[in-house]
Amino acid sequence: MTSSQEENKGLVIVYTGNGKGKTTAALGMCIRAAGYKKKIKILQFVKGSWKYGELKGIELLKGFVDMEQVGEGFVGIVDDNKEFSVHQEAARKGLAYAREIIHSGQYDIVILDELNIAIDLGLIPLADALEVIQNKPAQLHLVITGRSAKPEIIEIADLVTEMREIKHPFQKGILAQRAIDW
Repeated sequence: MTSSQEENKGLVIVYTGNGKGKTTAALGMCIRAAGYKKKIKILQFVKGSWKYGELKGIELLKGFVDMEQVGEGFVGIVDDNKEFSVHQEAARKGLAYAREIIHSGQYDIVILDELNIAIDLGLIPLADALEVIQNKPAQLHLVITGRSAKPEIIEIADLVTEMREIKHPFQKGILAQRAIDW
């Protein structure tokens, strides 16, 4: 394999685990890729109604990075008062939309943020997610984040990083910090 062929191989990258930093790692990849003028699409499957700092940060990379929330927010926690079926319908429509985005030819990298959680919560069938992942275009890099990655997704991934919590400020009573946690 020549070096140019190696550079054009689209990878499946998974950031998982109970520690913080999965979405942050994917966003770091966005910054690096934008530096090379790559086009990136981020689809967020499970995020709350809060205004996250990354929403404004991504605006600064406009022209290279585009982010959309395809889910209905947190499921069963914090400020969620929606029926489970509402979350399920949104996530399934989000996966269908992700399939379109992945095959559109418009992007070099597609990030499916919190897809692992959507699968683990039963919002999206694992088989449907596997079909999308396995049938991605050869040159497209696909990044999947969220705790509880299924063994089947780990098996087909090219790179898997597990974030492991060793220590967390919440254990000392320190609440989430603006620009660090959200």
